[in-house]
Amino acid sequence: MARRKPKAKKLDGIKYELHVIGHWIFLLGIALSVVFGLTFNDNGYVASILVLIGIIVGLLNVKANETHQFLMAALVLMVSAQTLKFVPLVGEALLNILEYIVVLVAPAAAIISLLAIRKLASGK
Repeated sequence: MARRKPKAKKLDGIKYELHVIGHWIFLLGIALSVVFGLTFNDNGYVASILVLIGIIVGLLNVKANETHQFLMAALVLMVSAQTLKFVPLVGEALLNILEYIVVLVAPAAAIISLLAIRKLASGK
């Protein structure tokens, strides 16, 4: 008699596919940050688009074992992007690109940190 696969495997496949989609959406957000950083300077509509992409990335992209690494990388990115404004050789365009990348990563980091706090509070 042939055995059936448990339904949990199917759910794992769906989670894996969402994780891959999350990676592609993150790469799209990085590409948009570069393009917008080169063309637009402090545009609210652009920031809104990147925040929405960041929320999607935060919900789909980071697995439980990647939480610490993602939050550390996001923190370092946010701090380093703010300190580059004091270096005159970097240029306005690179600073705009990094600021848009921070706008993309910040909502994802907020969602991941809230999920990590919930996990810590639940004791799992």
